[in-house]
Amino acid sequence: SPIDIRGGIGLDLEPIRYTLVTGASGFVGSALVRQLVSRGRPVAAAARSRLAISASPLLRQHSGLDLAAETDWSAALAQVDTVIHCAARVHMLNDRASDPLTAFRQTNLGGTVALAEQAANAGVRRFVFVSTVGVLGTNTHGQPFCADSPAHPHSPYAVSKWEAEQALHAISQRTDMEAVVIRPPMVIGANAPGNFARLLGLIDRGLPLPMATVNNRRSFVALGNLVDLLCHVAVHPKASGGTYLVSDGEDLSTTELLRRTTLALGRPIRLFPFPATVLRWILQRLGRDELAQSLLGSLQVDVTTTCKALNWAPPFTIDSALREAALAYQRRPSLA
Repeated sequence: SPIDIRGGIGLDLEPIRYTLVTGASGFVGSALVRQLVSRGRPVAAAARSRLAISASPLLRQHSGLDLAAETDWSAALAQVDTVIHCAARVHMLNDRASDPLTAFRQTNLGGTVALAEQAANAGVRRFVFVSTVGVLGTNTHGQPFCADSPAHPHSPYAVSKWEAEQALHAISQRTDMEAVVIRPPMVIGANAPGNFARLLGLIDRGLPLPMATVNNRRSFVALGNLVDLLCHVAVHPKASGGTYLVSDGEDLSTTELLRRTTLALGRPIRLFPFPATVLRWILQRLGRDELAQSLLGSLQVDVTTTCKALNWAPPFTIDSALREAALAYQRRPSLA
């Protein structure tokens, strides 16, 4: 009789089918791996480095894997029926690439296509791709982005993600592998990188910030909400072939985000009014157009279609994500 690797001896037992998570050591990927394992789902975790996570009979790790056109994913794809693709070349504050668009395309397009082709050939049933709301543009003007908003990517990162989305759908159309695309806005949670991490540092140092009267509206997504949706679309029968926006369902101004983050950190609120047009001009003259847009512009998403189509609702609030982020920041190892 065949021996099932889950233990026990029996006849006609189905082998374990894994969910492959790429970028498994990253901010989103590591949280996703922990959540999948906690739900009892076998996970193949692929990353450049090994995960700092407790060993589990449901978890196997594949380290040393770069997201590149030449990478061999065969070992990681063994017994996998779902891929959740979190790995990517992301925004960098001081990108030293001589041609950023080419660099983003090599990883986010070329690497993703190579993985998807190998996944389809290996018999993977569903490929979930973590894209970005930036595919739709950098700002909204009173009307939120919705499920059928046209693509209008501006940054090299967003362009590479949009091209990868199209390539994945093309692969799906000529194979048996289903493609699902998720487009998140800024993700907030414990150990969040990028602009939010810098924001925590500014508030923690008690620096007065000239943003007491910023009247914009921005959508965010708690890390727990993004992870929950990724787990959901990995198995939901109606998710196949879809492209879905995600957010917490509560839009905030930059002023309100700063106030709530300050409260979460237990710091005094030190905001003062300053003309937004002047602040934008200053940041633009300093070459910080993207920062100006993220602080002063609006970017809203409507997740009504996602919630109705998938019978899903965000289980966490943005305030809970801010508390988790503040706690993780305060527990970080001291550099002293």
